[in-house]
Amino acid sequence: MRRFAELAVESTPMGELVLRRRHDPVIDAEVYEVKLGDEFLMSSLFTVAEEELARLGLAAVHGYGPLDVVVGGLGLGYTAVTALDDARIHSLVVIDALRPVIDWHERRLLPVSDRLVSDSRTRLVAADFFAWARGDQPDGTPREPVDAILLDVDHTPQHTLDASHADLYTVAGFRRLAERLRPGGVFALWSDERPHAGTLSDLEAAFDDVAGHTVAFANPLTEGESVNGVYVGRARRP
Repeated sequence: MRRFAELAVESTPMGELVLRRRHDPVIDAEVYEVKLGDEFLMSSLFTVAEEELARLGLAAVHGYGPLDVVVGGLGLGYTAVTALDDARIHSLVVIDALRPVIDWHERRLLPVSDRLVSDSRTRLVAADFFAWARGDQPDGTPREPVDAILLDVDHTPQHTLDASHADLYTVAGFRRLAERLRPGGVFALWSDERPHAGTLSDLEAAFDDVAGHTVAFANPLTEGESVNGVYVGRARRP
């Protein structure tokens, strides 16, 4: 295997999207990375927090299922495949605005792709998650409320990939999103930083039982520890 390879390069309305694979001599393993324009989006070196997004979010859903779940943002697929580990999952709809990312998985280019797309519970939808969150109905997105929404798109609520995403991370935006959940359903959100006091306050205005989790993990590049955040809130019952 070559030390470095670009597996796919696509032009998108948000910039050039690149999937690349490289051999990392520090860990002696293949690493998959995604860039969008000048933004470094994700790396298979760091998947702990993405997996914890699914675990923490679904752990907060009461009951034994079956559960209908929406994942906002496909990326390398680790949040989605971790959600599939939950035996309660009845359906998993993954919404991503970038059709090429879905194509990568359908072509089995990534380590978890085969498991993700071969599971009959999974449906990958090329659509705008944020439009769906506002109450629009892009093709293929769920029409009925769901049990959990797991979101991993923007770096943080304060640092979005696109300015059009910012209205979600407000009290009004969170309240609209809560309408997409069944009573008692759970919304969980990944962030590249520790939970932010302002975001927690906005979530508390729209959800019950709000919690901010700090997820620490080893960083082989710095030989230290890095920290991400996961927010969790429960939709209010009538």
